[in-house]
Amino acid sequence: MSRRFRVAVVVSHPIQYFSPWFAYVASRPNVVVKVFYLWNFGVTSQRDRDFGVSLKWDIPLLHGYDHEFIANASRDPGTHHFRGLDNPELVSKLRAWRPDAILLFGYAYLSHLRLLLAPALRHVPIILRGDSHNLCRPADIRQALLRRLRRVLLRRVGAFLAVGQANEQYFLEVARSPDRIFRAPHFVDNERFRGAEGEARRAAAVWRHELGIADDAFVIGFVGKLEDKKRPEDLLRAFAVLSEAGAATGRPNVALLFVGAGHLESRLREEVNRLGIRQVYFAPFQNQTQMPKVYATLDLLVLPSSSETWGLCVNEAMNLGVPAVVSDCVGCGPDLVVPDVTGWTFRCGDIAHLRHILGVALDYSPRHERNLPGVSDAFGPGVGD
Repeated sequence: MSRRFRVAVVVSHPIQYFSPWFAYVASRPNVVVKVFYLWNFGVTSQRDRDFGVSLKWDIPLLHGYDHEFIANASRDPGTHHFRGLDNPELVSKLRAWRPDAILLFGYAYLSHLRLLLAPALRHVPIILRGDSHNLCRPADIRQALLRRLRRVLLRRVGAFLAVGQANEQYFLEVARSPDRIFRAPHFVDNERFRGAEGEARRAAAVWRHELGIADDAFVIGFVGKLEDKKRPEDLLRAFAVLSEAGAATGRPNVALLFVGAGHLESRLREEVNRLGIRQVYFAPFQNQTQMPKVYATLDLLVLPSSSETWGLCVNEAMNLGVPAVVSDCVGCGPDLVVPDVTGWTFRCGDIAHLRHILGVALDYSPRHERNLPGVSDAFGPGVGD
């Protein structure tokens, strides 16, 4: 090419998983990248609705690439409702920048709809990257109607970037042709997590002591928002049965650690007290620089969600050699969870099955051996690259 290819990226807000990718692409000699953000969450201190705390990410999210925040006219900005991303100037800003292609993240908000339907951008190819899937979706008339609506709306899209197997199947229903779908797997900043491993393990030993967790305990962990769709109560109930059985049979010393915040925290604590469950610990929301320490504290990560487009905490944990147990509704399961190698999958909502899988994990990976064989190397140099 005689000139550099111009790519406009449209994404809801600065996201810690995407910023290193944007910086890398911007460093390529044949590409010009500009990221258009629709909301400033993450780089200014704002209250997270689900965590229930005010936060600002403590790692740089805007370095290494050109970007612009487009004014958001929503009375209630955010990604929790359709009008939360309402940016009337987006189309004109994109047209003025004159991109050769637009990389669009998601399509479920008002500004996305304006962009997809804008006559002024009809000659600009659109590449869509999303992570939706049909795992655990009900096969009812409502879903059938939504599928038809997606096919109509997304005719404008020239190519789809699929983050994994389940997402690829979702896009096949829309694109009707595998030739329009390209793999762009979900990922985390592997260098940041692996580079911090040594210090993280030292910090984890101190943190364990501060939390009151025994040195020889096998630590099962939940990391994230304590909200209904994550189903942390399922994990607590399965753990209660597991720990009771373990006390009777002399199985390894086991602890459960919830790391995060959300409206279910008080209910979980009440349940622990009501049932007298031993060795359950709670830690508050941890910012990004603390996450390597969090995963280094765990021996097993559990994600029991009933609705989870991917589950990037699994990528992060695997960088520290931690296997994962995920429900069959978690999007990353088909790609990252290899049975008896990187973890296990259980039937969502089936507490007895989850308890059984936790027992399998305990038998397979005793505390002092720490990890399953090959967890940190199962996907080569970068988990989910």
